[in-house]
Amino acid sequence: MPYSPMPLQLETARLSMRPWTESDVDAHRVLVAERGGGLPSIEDNRRMIEDQRAASTLTGIALLAVIRRDVGDFIGYCGLTVGRASVDEPEIAYELLRRVHGQGYATEAASAVLEAAIATGRKRLWSTVRPWNAPSLRVLEKLGFQRDHVSADDRGELVWLTHSLP
Repeated sequence: MPYSPMPLQLETARLSMRPWTESDVDAHRVLVAERGGGLPSIEDNRRMIEDQRAASTLTGIALLAVIRRDVGDFIGYCGLTVGRASVDEPEIAYELLRRVHGQGYATEAASAVLEAAIATGRKRLWSTVRPWNAPSLRVLEKLGFQRDHVSADDRGELVWLTHSLP
């Protein structure tokens, strides 16, 4: 692999990010349910987490569980994924429980992941966001992402943003 693996433990002033554990399953099910479409089964959720772990082993990048350091609770995930992009130029992705929106956690977590991406030796990241998701677009703007193009899929328009890394 031409890149260093992404660190699987990241710390910020308020957050710890780490690989998924069994203790994350119930809170992650709630997070998935907040998207609409109901609560996934425990088995389906465990499979999603195992798929993430397997992908991380193959790619050297990961989506990490985000934990508030002062409370110790799971509040979402943040990390790098192939997603709609590639291993060479992965996507930064994050999703937090609604109860913690608006507190700067997404920006804080994504900033740490951006630094981790730089440390792997990658030169560019992508992100894809629905145009209605103004909070995510603001987070990406704060991090230095710039709009590249718009595409469409079966769920509608998708804004593609990119960030060149040093």
